[in-house]
Amino acid sequence: MLSTFLLFFIIHDIQVGIGIQGFQRIIFLEAKHDAWISVILSGILTHLIVFMIIKTLQVYGSSDIYGIHHDIYGKWVGRMMNSLYILYCLLTSLVIMKNYIEVIQTWMFPQVPSWFFSISLLLIVVYGVTGGVRVIVGVCFFNVILSIWMLGLIGFPIRYFDYTSFLPILESNIPAILKGTFKMTFTVVGFEILYAIYPHLNEKKKVQKFAHLAIATTTILYLLLILIAIAYLSSGQLEKSIWVTLSLFKIVKLPFIERMEYIAIAFWMLIIIPNIMLYLWAAVRGMNRTFNAKEFHFIWIFSLILFISSLFLNTRQKINNFNDTFAIAAFYLTYCYPIILFVFVLIKKKVKGSKEKQI
Repeated sequence: MLSTFLLFFIIHDIQVGIGIQGFQRIIFLEAKHDAWISVILSGILTHLIVFMIIKTLQVYGSSDIYGIHHDIYGKWVGRMMNSLYILYCLLTSLVIMKNYIEVIQTWMFPQVPSWFFSISLLLIVVYGVTGGVRVIVGVCFFNVILSIWMLGLIGFPIRYFDYTSFLPILESNIPAILKGTFKMTFTVVGFEILYAIYPHLNEKKKVQKFAHLAIATTTILYLLLILIAIAYLSSGQLEKSIWVTLSLFKIVKLPFIERMEYIAIAFWMLIIIPNIMLYLWAAVRGMNRTFNAKEFHFIWIFSLILFISSLFLNTRQKINNFNDTFAIAAFYLTYCYPIILFVFVLIKKKVKGSKEKQI
């Protein structure tokens, strides 16, 4: 069992993944200078969904989403829903891995083939996943602690702030701001890992506290980054820069390090690896819970699938299309489906309670 306070590090680490490197452009294209409002709305919405997820899990005490699906939908439909969740976990692993590899190739090693990075990352991921969930969570904990120094880097652009960039407030209309909120999905997904990790937490009463604390911390971080980007960069720069956060690191000049963004990109590998580990672990765990399959075998099988799939995403356009498609699917699975499942669980609980009273 895991100490519940570690949930803060799990959710915060998995939310601050690959999306943080360039979310500002995507949100700005929709909501313009009101993009910071979209970030706040995204944070509020995430709090509401996480509240429902935890309430759903609390009904079952110590079960995960695979057991809940089996209870709500029955054996066959439950297996189908579990398979969809396993597929989602694999797609999330793939999107994290491929986007990070693209950053490495673009900024640091354009001559090194992507398959080399894929194999290197997957071997580290397999090593971590075979160690079990405690090893993965331990990596999440140290990653959050060791990455605190990066907060100091985002302080450099503050001296060049142009506060008039935020005026007039509410320049965009409400639909544009809501579209910006929708576009934040790709950046903030990760909290749905609660469905898989919940049975491993020892103090269930404190789950709400640490989960919401993690989401609030992530939201504040994203809000700070979007405010800095809007105040420091022009509209044209924001619309053209793919990785705005990394671009902000370029202005950091230290006497002993010329290109600080290289350090940040290399360090980012430590942040994304436990994210891939968690999703791969959740997928393998799902195979074991749904089909009674041996976890060890599927760690390698799923890793091979991820490697082969990554070979087909070999251009910026393909990766961009994949990201867009994934973001839409992730929105329905992480923001819409928890509401449906929560309603189903409440109905089943009420029906079951009525039957017991009749007996």
